[in-house]
Amino acid sequence: MKAYVATFHTHLGALLTYRALQKAKIQAQMAPVPRKLSSSCGTCVFFQSSGPELALMAEEVEGVYEIQGSEYLLLHQNA
Repeated sequence: MKAYVATFHTHLGALLTYRALQKAKIQAQMAPVPRKLSSSCGTCVFFQSSGPELALMAEEVEGVYEIQGSEYLLLHQNA
């Protein structure tokens, strides 16, 4: 399992993704966005999975990052 964080343009996008991850039985948690990352809405979703679960992300996803220690590796970005 790897740790990921997804940031969003809207709070609704974060909430929809959180619910989709939970429905897929993936452990997830909504939280404030880490200072190292920017986010339009200030809310992110942390989750653990074998992959970045891009198919479960809401349209409003801003970026998906793999957490590597104290660093964040950008895996996916929406304009």
